[in-house]
Amino acid sequence: MSQDTKRATGQATNQVATLKIWRGSARDAGRWQSFEVPFEPGQSVLDGLRWLRINKDPSLTMRYSCINANACKECMMQLDGETVYACTARLEPRQMTLTPLPNKKLVRDLVTEIAPPSERFK
Repeated sequence: MSQDTKRATGQATNQVATLKIWRGSARDAGRWQSFEVPFEPGQSVLDGLRWLRINKDPSLTMRYSCINANACKECMMQLDGETVYACTARLEPRQMTLTPLPNKKLVRDLVTEIAPPSERFK
C-alpha cells in the first residue's frame, strides 16, 4: 500500500524524523544527542523541536518568538551545515543535524547570542 493510500484511508505511516542536536554550553565540551520525533508532511523543524521539548526533553534550549512568520530571526540555526530559520525549514523523515550558529557566542544547545553588544543587559 502506498503512503498516499495509507494517508487517504487514515492509516498511520509511522514515519519519524531523527534530530541529531548539539547539546551543551561550550562548543568544545558539548555532546551530540539524537531524538526521534513523529513526522507528518508540512511540519517545520521548529514544530519538531517544540514537540521534542513538550514530549521528550524539556531541558532542550532553543529560541523562537514567532511561528511560521519568518520575521523575528530568533530561531536561526544550522541544519545539515546550512543556516536556516527553524520555523520555515521543513522537517523530513530522515536524520537531520541541528547545530547553533557558528559565528555567534553560544549560550546553550541551539541558542546563540543574537542581540548586538550595545543592546545587551549588563
